[in-house]
Order: sequence, then structure tokens, then C-alpha cells
Amino acid sequence: MGATSGNGDDASGHGFSQPDTSSMKKAYARWAPVYDLTYRRLTAPGRRAAVEAGLACGRTILEVGAGTGMSLEEYPSDCSVIATDLSEDMLKLAMRKVREQGLGHVKGVVVMDGCHLGFPDGAFDAVSAQMMITLVPDPEGALDEFARVLRPGGEIILVNHFGADGGVQARLEEAVAPLVSKVGWSSAFKIARLDAWARQRGDFTRVGVQPLNPFGFFKLVRLRKAG
Repeated sequence: MGATSGNGDDASGHGFSQPDTSSMKKAYARWAPVYDLTYRRLTAPGRRAAVEAGLACGRTILEVGAGTGMSLEEYPSDCSVIATDLSEDMLKLAMRKVREQGLGHVKGVVVMDGCHLGFPDGAFDAVSAQMMITLVPDPEGALDEFARVLRPGGEIILVNHFGADGGVQARLEEAVAPLVSKVGWSSAFKIARLDAWARQRGDFTRVGVQPLNPFGFFKLVRLRKAG
């Protein structure tokens, strides 16, 4: 889950059609009661892989687009996690999990736009965003914010479906991109776009791409900040 905004081209000019913030808030308010039931099993491999990757960087983790907080249950008690999302309705369910399960390692659950994070520079060992980066109006701007709040040597950890680089699959994904965007998915956003962002900045390197079940449809991508 993550912040979305804007109609038509995104702010970086890449031509991805995105729904506006108010529409997405309403959509996620409707989804919130059934989100766990619908997606818990499907997203489990990605959640666990993202948590493992984040903990390999340190114990202070920011979860952007945390949604109903399914990932929060996966962290051990000796870490410090802050969860953010644009959807207050989603985060109400996350806060309920924190209370009912006694998740003391969760130090904050905050309504916040992923493109405008209210944290100081270098505050986190890892920034994790699952099923979120392809939805924001300005992915590069969001990545810049992730980079700002990340300490040197830390990692941005992304779990998402990323489009194929070429061939029949890529053409099909690009053809259906306007349709799937209406239900909050992106089929045309490619890992190459992340690589281009990293090259332009000069202080990030992609250090891993891990295909995830089912069938590698989702992938975990790790972007490391220079130490």
C-alpha cells in the first residue's frame, strides 16, 4: 500500500497514469476490512523477504506504505520499526494489530505521504516499501525521500511486480497498464527505472533482485546507499 496522486503523466514525465489521492484514500477505505483476507497469503513471501533484508542492514526500520501492518508482525522484538501510510483506514487496522499482539518493537504508526516524510536525515538503517513504489505520482521523488532518511550504508528495500524488460510479455504489460492502474497495480514499471534513478543520483547501487513466489511475479529489489 502507498500514497498515490495525480491524473495523467506522473511528475517525472514517464507517462504512468495514476489515480488521485482522494480517490485512492476512498478505495483503500473500502479495501481495508478485507485486505488481509485477500492478500495475506499472496504477499507472505515478499513480506518475509523484505523483513529479512531490512534486518540485515540494522534494527531501525521505516515501513512506508505499511497498509494494515501485516509486515509488522514479522519483526523481532529487539528492533525499532515505524510504519507510515497515506490511508488512515488501513493504519487503524495496523494499530489494532500492534495493540492486540503487543508489538512493542513498533514505535510509531503514522499517517504520512511517502513523498513527504517527516523524519530527520539518516534516521533509519533500512527503508522498506512493499507494493507501493509503482503507485506514487513521483516514484523518483519518493525514492529521494527514502534516500534522505536513510543512513549511509543502509538500503532501500522494494517489493513489487516490475514489468519485463522486453519481448512479448513487456508488450502485453504495457498494453494493459491503463487497465490495471485502475485497481492500484502497475504492469509497465520496470526495474530499469530504478537503475536510472540510482545512476542519476550517483550514491546508490542496486545490489540485488530476488524473484519471489508465486512464480517470480513479485520481486525484491535492494538499493544500497554509499557508506
